[in-house]
Amino acid sequence: IPNMKVIVPADAIEAKKAVISEASRAGPAYIRLNRVKTPFIFDDNYDFRYGKVVKLLDGKDLTIIATGTMVHEAMKAAKMLREEYISTSVLNLHTIKPIDKESIIKVAKDTGAIITVEEHSIYGGLGSVVAEILVENYPVPMKIVGVNDRFGESGEYSELLLKYGLTSDNIFKSVKELLEVKR
Repeated sequence: IPNMKVIVPADAIEAKKAVISEASRAGPAYIRLNRVKTPFIFDDNYDFRYGKVVKLLDGKDLTIIATGTMVHEAMKAAKMLREEYISTSVLNLHTIKPIDKESIIKVAKDTGAIITVEEHSIYGGLGSVVAEILVENYPVPMKIVGVNDRFGESGEYSELLLKYGLTSDNIFKSVKELLEVKR
């Protein structure tokens, strides 16, 4: 939908700040919320900046760009990677549309490889948009972690994350695979 804003907060604090931010903007917006309680990433002093990524970790080997509840899983994966001396940047990309194109190009130049992580289909989501930006501006090795082309199911949230590979363990594995391509 033209001019539709799409925001996917990482936690309850970011969700609250996104709603307050959108209340002052004209035009339609879709704020995607999760149905389960998720760990806090931010505190009350967090300065939500519409349309801008939030760099949570600064690394040199690879960048993980995550959205929504996958930000927490990305942070857990980055901690696991650090234990293996892999330096990982982690970006919280809360605004999918309009996307912060400049920041994506910058991290591609800084680390030379990008993995996206989203609780969404691998087709037509964050990974697809990031891939388009990279192909047109600064191609680097990339991998998309998300839901493969299949029907969704109902069930316990943690079980569904495991079933669809949306876990820190799978992100860790995907990063290691991508780094083999980068080298």
